[in-house]
Amino acid sequence: MKLNGIDWDEGNWPKCAKHGLSKEEIEFVLMNEPAIMADRSPQTSETRFNAIGITQEARHVFIVFTLRHKATEQLLRPISARYMHRKEIDHYEQ
Repeated sequence: MKLNGIDWDEGNWPKCAKHGLSKEEIEFVLMNEPAIMADRSPQTSETRFNAIGITQEARHVFIVFTLRHKATEQLLRPISARYMHRKEIDHYEQ
């Protein structure tokens, strides 16, 4: 799958920022081979995915995202992002 970039706007950026991550951290995780799995939350009208990865500062991050098509481009749209808790990190590393 070829991605053309990250889809940021005033709808998704504030929701991600409230957990203390920067756009650069989120983009770094998404572009550096995170573990990706289907989202298990209640169904929405769009397919969502979960990504788990590590920032340049070695902090573990959990991201929920979807794919959006705009014109001829396919964009990755973060929905929510947060740093992971120690218990989640331990589970992930096993």
